[in-house]
Amino acid sequence: MPKTKSPKTKVPKTKPLGRALELLAEGRWQPAHEIVQKEESALGAWLHGIVHTLEGDFDNARYWYKRAKREFPGGDAVKREIAAAGRAIEAARD
Repeated sequence: MPKTKSPKTKVPKTKPLGRALELLAEGRWQPAHEIVQKEESALGAWLHGIVHTLEGDFDNARYWYKRAKREFPGGDAVKREIAAAGRAIEAARD
């Protein structure tokens, strides 16, 4: 009996997003921005919002949070957002 292929689902590529998250945790938003610009997933949009939060461009951050279907928590929450995004990346790997 031939094997059937399971349907492909759109799963975020977690490896580049994991690297972007590492850069964000180090405060290096510029190289993280280069990574997340190439992403189309909601997780990528969330990280893109974090990039612009670190940059101090809150209007742009709000745009990316909206694309990620997340409420913008403000600039003071960036460390919590990075931690939460890390948990989401780990969950996406499972």
